[in-house]
Amino acid sequence: MCFRACMVTRAALVVLAGFAVSAMAQDGIHVDQQPTSITVLWGNEPVLRYQTAPNPGKPYVHSLWSPAGVNVLRDSPADHKHHHGLMFAVAVDGVDFWSESPQCGKQMDCKARPEARSGRTPVKKPDDLTSGMVVQELEWTSPDGKVLLHETRTVQAGRLPDGPATLVVWRAKLEAAEGKPSVQLSGSPYFGLGMRFVESMDQGGRFFNADGKTGVAGTNDARSAWCAYAARADGKAVTVAMFDLPGNPRYPATWFTMDQGFAYLAATLNLSKEPLVVASGKPLELGYAVAVWDGAVDAAVVGRLSQQVLGGAKAAK
Repeated sequence: MCFRACMVTRAALVVLAGFAVSAMAQDGIHVDQQPTSITVLWGNEPVLRYQTAPNPGKPYVHSLWSPAGVNVLRDSPADHKHHHGLMFAVAVDGVDFWSESPQCGKQMDCKARPEARSGRTPVKKPDDLTSGMVVQELEWTSPDGKVLLHETRTVQAGRLPDGPATLVVWRAKLEAAEGKPSVQLSGSPYFGLGMRFVESMDQGGRFFNADGKTGVAGTNDARSAWCAYAARADGKAVTVAMFDLPGNPRYPATWFTMDQGFAYLAATLNLSKEPLVVASGKPLELGYAVAVWDGAVDAAVVGRLSQQVLGGAKAAK
């Protein structure tokens, strides 16, 4: 049971300027809700699939497709069953929400239904993205059933014609549970918003960031406005970039990158070195974005998206 009236999960639809509302049903963004997932589609092509029910400990983005239809995410591989596509988790008051052992906490959702709406709006900032949207209320609950943290999560997905690229905007509002004066966020160096790539992307990829640094040696444990990974997914070149949105605490993010054994990318708050306290009545608001291009795009392309659409930093020259 939520400690407050839970908002319903909803899928919200927005139409890009220049698209007629009458064309939207046939060619624009729409959503398909199943009992445990919501899929955002562009026409008949999937863009993103969001796992709404904890599986088993958290909801997450299960699949994310490039404009050409290449999925870049892997869910629950045998080597790390708790790695789920694109997921957000940290430790709260010492309770681990990242792993999935009996001693770990769970992000519990409230059951709901989607709501559709349409309109016209230009792409000038992430909130104006032509998109399908999932809004979900989550209770971060300890193994003994105590609610430690309340999260309002918004995951917005759509396509940008300039590029073109798939773009996801992930926002989280974190609040100490009712009756708690504060909670402390902490965790391992990789705790935050993390991505596990499909197996074919584990080898031969290349990391690069907004400050001109490359490889794991240059990008891991480094602060930057964004970090990208270019590799081949099932034989097709793709580039995936994650952005720390301006206004986040501790901007720019501290990144976790690895390419030995498997490839992984995470935007973190550097909680392993600097735990962060969320006081009652003072929510912590976080914003991130993820873009996927077909082909091996360079830092200038990633930096242009960061600056023009997300309001972030340019790539270093």
